[in-house]
Amino acid sequence: MRVLTVNVGRPKAVGYTDAPGGATGIDKQPVEGPVGVRDPGRKGTGASGLVGDSVCDLRHHGGSDQAVYVYAREDLDFWERELGRPLANGQFGENLTTSGLDLNGTKVGERWRVGADLVLEATSGRIPCRTFAGWLGEKGWVRRFTRQGVTGAYFRVLVPGEVRAGDPVEIVHRPDHEVTVALAFRAATTERELLPRLLAAGEALHTEELRSAREYAANLGRGTVGAGTVPGPASGTAAGPVSTTESAGTG
Repeated sequence: MRVLTVNVGRPKAVGYTDAPGGATGIDKQPVEGPVGVRDPGRKGTGASGLVGDSVCDLRHHGGSDQAVYVYAREDLDFWERELGRPLANGQFGENLTTSGLDLNGTKVGERWRVGADLVLEATSGRIPCRTFAGWLGEKGWVRRFTRQGVTGAYFRVLVPGEVRAGDPVEIVHRPDHEVTVALAFRAATTERELLPRLLAAGEALHTEELRSAREYAANLGRGTVGAGTVPGPASGTAAGPVSTTESAGTG
């Protein structure tokens, strides 16, 4: 279990984002040498957890609950076969591309030691949006990505440190509950009835997903649950409204 590449993005002006300034940092490129990782602070003011990585839309992206986005090389290989095109490390906007780790089976609250000092804690899956779709240039991408549910995982930073390509990853804590990243993703998108089950993850869950789960459970108890959207994490390093339509979210 290891980090294959550490990927950071620079601001790039594009026509497929509504971010202030019209730029996105979703184009993550592998870098050499160590990269500092720390808690960026609360959403709205905090950006990426990686030093030198750009987050261009602080309305939806960045912050402590989405400090680091991780995607498995094995899952990129799956999408290469599905899409019939090569996908480089960082192509999905991930900060860390890993090998030997089951990201979808990662539990919310699971903690990883990466390298010598860095400790990360899983918070949620990644929900796609139009920026992600625009970047890949794949028609129907939001719906297709959602249907497959191969999401990768967001992490918060518990202990700051440095990360570099080749660093080993050790799972140092695995919670005793059933809430995986994949389950959290399904609950936030296509299977809202699963939301109460996320409460077992407690405060480790992404703050906005935890709020949604609590509200849903409360409404369920009052008999007032209805249709609508649920707040949750969105593409890249984002969080925003969740829907399974192609108009979902912005990054």
